[in-house]
Parts: sequence; C-alpha cells; structure tokens
Amino acid sequence: MKKLNVGIIGYGWVATAHINAINAGEYAQVSAIFSSRKHDDAELSKTWGTDIKSYTDLDEMLKDKSIDAVSICSYTYQHTEHALAAAKAGKHIILEKPMALSWEDCKEIEKAVKAADVKFCICFECRWSNQFISTKEVVDQGLIGDIHYGEIDYLHGIGPWYGQFEWNAKKTGGGSSLLTAGCHALDSLLMFMGSDVEEVTSYDTKTKSEIFKPYEYTTTSVTILKFKSGKIAKCATSVDCLQPYYFHTHLFGSEGSILDNKFHSNKLKSDKTRWSELSMKMLDSGDVADHPYQLQFDSFFQSINEGTDMPLTGLKEAMKTHEVIFAADKSAATGKSVKL
Repeated sequence: MKKLNVGIIGYGWVATAHINAINAGEYAQVSAIFSSRKHDDAELSKTWGTDIKSYTDLDEMLKDKSIDAVSICSYTYQHTEHALAAAKAGKHIILEKPMALSWEDCKEIEKAVKAADVKFCICFECRWSNQFISTKEVVDQGLIGDIHYGEIDYLHGIGPWYGQFEWNAKKTGGGSSLLTAGCHALDSLLMFMGSDVEEVTSYDTKTKSEIFKPYEYTTTSVTILKFKSGKIAKCATSVDCLQPYYFHTHLFGSEGSILDNKFHSNKLKSDKTRWSELSMKMLDSGDVADHPYQLQFDSFFQSINEGTDMPLTGLKEAMKTHEVIFAADKSAATGKSVKL
C-alpha cells in the first residue's frame, strides 16, 4: 500500500505534534511544509526523517499533485482561508480546532468540502484518547444504564508561560474560552450525550488576576445544554484558573455513574460506599505532544484509502459541535437562551 503524502500548513508548535503522529503511522508521511518563514529542505528532511520540500507560497504547494492531504496547523484566523484553498485544490483536510472564528465561516468550509468531495477530519482528538475510548466502552456495555445527565469541564490555566498566549489572548486569535480550548470538553460531552441539542444557556466571567489581563475575551464560562431527548448537561471551561490541568468528567446513568477514571454500577453490584477504578491513561496535559493524534490520523488515512467517512471526528461532528459552541457564546453575550 502506497503511503499518502501530506502537506503541513503552518509550521508551529502544534504542527510538530502532527508531523510526529503522521510519520509514526503506517498510512502516510509528511512530504511538504508551508510556512511564512523560509526553511531548508535538507534540514527539514533530516529533522523529520522523510523527504520534505518547503514552501513559502501556499498556492504553489497546493498545485503539487503528489500531495494527497493537508494538515492545517495555522493560526485560527487563517483556518477558513486555508481550508477553502485546500478544498478547491482537491486535498483531503485535517483541520486543527477550532474550525473557524464564526459559524458563517464554518458553513463556508462545510460547503467547500462537500463541493470538492474531499475527506475531512477535525482535531477533536480527545474522542480518540484512551480515557474516552475506555469510558465509551463502559457506557456502550450498558454498565451505567441510560445517561440522563453529564458534565465535562475543561480547566486549564493558559497564561504567559504558553508559547501561543500572545496571539491566543486576542479576540481574533482565541475567540472565546469555549472556542479556543473548552471546545474539547463540549465536543466530548456531545459524544456521550448525543447531538440532539435543543437549547443552550451560557454565562461567562473573567478573573481579576493580573496574569490573565491580556485576554480580550471572558476566560471562564459555564454552558447548560438541553436535549430533545430530555437529557441535560453542563460544560464549564476556564483558561484563567490557577490549578493543575483537569478534564473533569462525570456521567450519570440509570444503573450507575462514571467519575473520571472511577465508576459505580448497580449491574455489577458495586459497593455503594466506594468507587471502582478503571485502568486508563487520563487526559491530564494540555501539551499537544501528549494528545492522541496518531490513532485519529491513522483512522483518517484509512478512511481515505477505503472511501469511507471519517469516524468520530468527521465533518458532521465538527459542524454540530461548533454550532453548539457559537450558540453558547451568543447566549453568554446576549444573556438569553439560544434555541438550535
């Protein structure tokens, strides 16, 4: 089987994690990198162990017929431009989160991807984490029954110690606390609760800490979701908290509950006074080097080879999650609930 050739758009921190994950798999290899900065081909090839051609002209890279797919790792405000160009060039697309900074731009990307008939993968890689694969197995086995309430929260202080802080703190960079990082938690919540969101209510606030003063948007929010099925859920996100990284997960079912890596199940006659523990690798770091990209990307490249839709994190899931995110941000801005 011939490996697919992948071009990287944007050569920053997250791109290094993408390149490692793509080259570590058996289905694809990085063969080109577009960056606003000029890089030496020989140095890039030596660094990453594959023959890589560098470009400072994106159109020129996209004209290369040997490139099958692109991984878009550019600034968020460039995502729409780069995704539309990639789709027009007929390249399959991996797009870092968030898709774009507006719902209108997300719909433009969706339209372009469908018109070009290319495959699409959004980087909501937490769905592919060992923690959530294991949690989903417990849920799918019916060990906690039917879920009626869930909460997944993204709690991660993103301050000046992070390389992307300067641009991410801008409204045109991060957008909102939910869009820039909490999107992982909300997306994971929808994986367990379903996508039939009927109404969204959100509130936001901002810390008084001087550390996070450069942020141009509110940095903590809480979103309440009401589903057509009757379920309810909550997603809190904070990028201004001063504490260790925590991806809080709590699912309530008719036969038991799951709390992070612990669970209780009436079906297993669990001790009512103590939790049972699940063996899993927790989502406990905001470092992209620790994110489960390889499994996600391997599945994407397999879907290209087999002509099937991308599972878990394809275009459909990307659109639903972003629709809810932008509804939540609208609710927080207007002080009113938003119906979908």
